[in-house]
Amino acid sequence: MGSGNEILDMYIYETNSLLEQLETIILEAEKVDTFSQENVNEIFRVMHTIKGSSAMMEFDTLATVAHRIEDMFFIIREGTMSVVSEENRPALFDVVFQSIDFFRGEVEKVEAGEPLDKNIDSFLSNINTLIAKIKGEDVPEEAAAPAASAPAGQAAPSPAAPAAAADGFPCGLRVNFEEGCGMESLRAFMVVTAVKDVVAEEDFTFEPANVENDPSTSESIIDNGFHLMFKTAEMRNSAISVVKGVGSVQGYQPYDCPTPEAKPAENKPAVAAAGEPAPAAAAPARTAAPAAAQQQQQHPKETLISVNLSKLDQLSAVVGEIVITESMVTSSPDLKGLNLDAFSKSARQLRKLTDELQDVSMSLRMVPVSGVFQKMTRIVRDMTKKLNRPCKLTLIGENTEVDKTIVDSIGDPIMHMVRNSMDHGIEESQEERIAAGKDPVGEIILSARDTGSEVIIEIIDDGRGVNDEAVLAKAIRQGIASPDVEYSHKDILNFLLAPGFSTNTEVTEYSGRGVGMDVVKKGVEELGGSVTISSQLGHGMTTTIRIPLTMAIMDGMEVSVGGSIFTIPINNILSTMKVSAKEVIHDSSSGEIIKVQGNFYPIVRARELYQLQNGCTDIEDGVLIWLESGDHSYCLFVDELLGQQQVVVKQLPAYVNSYNIKNFGINGCTLRSDGSISIILDVANLYTAARGM
Repeated sequence: MGSGNEILDMYIYETNSLLEQLETIILEAEKVDTFSQENVNEIFRVMHTIKGSSAMMEFDTLATVAHRIEDMFFIIREGTMSVVSEENRPALFDVVFQSIDFFRGEVEKVEAGEPLDKNIDSFLSNINTLIAKIKGEDVPEEAAAPAASAPAGQAAPSPAAPAAAADGFPCGLRVNFEEGCGMESLRAFMVVTAVKDVVAEEDFTFEPANVENDPSTSESIIDNGFHLMFKTAEMRNSAISVVKGVGSVQGYQPYDCPTPEAKPAENKPAVAAAGEPAPAAAAPARTAAPAAAQQQQQHPKETLISVNLSKLDQLSAVVGEIVITESMVTSSPDLKGLNLDAFSKSARQLRKLTDELQDVSMSLRMVPVSGVFQKMTRIVRDMTKKLNRPCKLTLIGENTEVDKTIVDSIGDPIMHMVRNSMDHGIEESQEERIAAGKDPVGEIILSARDTGSEVIIEIIDDGRGVNDEAVLAKAIRQGIASPDVEYSHKDILNFLLAPGFSTNTEVTEYSGRGVGMDVVKKGVEELGGSVTISSQLGHGMTTTIRIPLTMAIMDGMEVSVGGSIFTIPINNILSTMKVSAKEVIHDSSSGEIIKVQGNFYPIVRARELYQLQNGCTDIEDGVLIWLESGDHSYCLFVDELLGQQQVVVKQLPAYVNSYNIKNFGINGCTLRSDGSISIILDVANLYTAARGM
């Protein structure tokens, strides 16, 4: 990957992170209908950063929009929220939300390599109109020219020599950039932005002055350096702590005014490289150094790094190979019959270390679901306004951690279910809710909890629930159900997840469930998870999504059927048992059934399902494994149990998957310690395949 791509990747990552942070601030602020001064400062900083980085990447439209939003929040920052009247506050929140959507859409285009939208006039017009209203001015929308405006919070000072500009700012700092780095004026502006984080704007000035809007200042910076002047040496020292971290800064030189040219020999100002500590120019600077160091130590970002997900995938793959190889070495048939105490001790230590390595590599991939959950807050907010249907979203367990790959994939299914609850579950009017004895404001609960082997996510609403009769009638009309069969409440709910249910049909015909919910089911099952629905008419509906914590390594039970070895996920196994032939019930329609703990469960014979030539046929010679996945619970008949093993999940090649073998209960494979291959079974699909035989 080239350096250009790395810079672009960093821009995309940083911008998306800032937008998520910004959206959280706006959502919380809208609840109380005001921005705190801290909120305003943070929004100003975020827009300032997006403007600078977008300009550096030459994404002019993004930089322009960010600039105007920044200008607006500069006005608010100077005058506090009192400058925004009550009637203008909804428009302010909407404009910021629109800007977030604009930036997200454009960043997605950047990721896809698509051209950016150049026509932003109408959006800018909205922003300019709101700025005029906040100012109390009656300015025509087209009069505000954003591209040529001065930097937010700073009137463009007239060009002047550093000596004149330094009047009242006696402590100078000359910054030199790397030779040939290009865009020196923009890099100088990035230095100013960094300095503003530690020194108030009124406490320093800089020369050349108009570095943000005048690219021609680059020539002056190349020839004479970029000069910053501060009121005190302590302020200069604080600035040095951040200047040396700005990209392309080659070095810096503290000096004392009145003029930059007057550098007395006795001062001997040291020139420091960007990565070195700043030398003390005077006693005040020495006393300020510990404070600056302390300020740096308090930066939490210094303890975090961003890692490309492909590198974590590669790490997981290597760790998986280590686990397999370690098992091959310690279980080698060449060692049978040998008394190797020292080897056995070393092997145990190796197993301990590989287990720890495995845990660490897995923990690196684990991220909280809070990122996905927080996005649902925005969806509920927008739909509440669009549908004029008051509703609140309650988040529970948002710090629960899941594999990064899975978190990225569950966003769409969760979003679909939240939209479904909002659009079709929550009653259309508050009067209807009050008549039903409910709170006038609807509630959707989004919760997550970790069971150790899987994460359970629930989307619960307190709306109308599912009308069984309407759903069944519709299923019969669409040919999914038969009018001659009596269906249970659970069977009827499962129709909502059936492919094609509700296609080309008005959703208001019943309680509104079912639009595209088969897509939710399919998406979750591709992650090795399951979806179940429960509902009570008039009291709401609950959708439960169960997904594995990680898809890379799992605990499995190895079983044999004939000469073949299969692996069953441990979290799907309830128990194992030996039974006699007389305990098996033969039913003409359901086949073999066994009674376990007071309930009857069907028996699936693995040998018959996979048409294997060898294996046990007598029920007393083999073992029954009681399995459960989602709504499916049954007993699988195998020859014998080989033991529990931690296995590395290997996805099947694309050309094998093209034969839809997942529909036959095969989820992947793994390498055993002797080098042979074991098929990993998908408990839910295996049962479906057996019923379809």
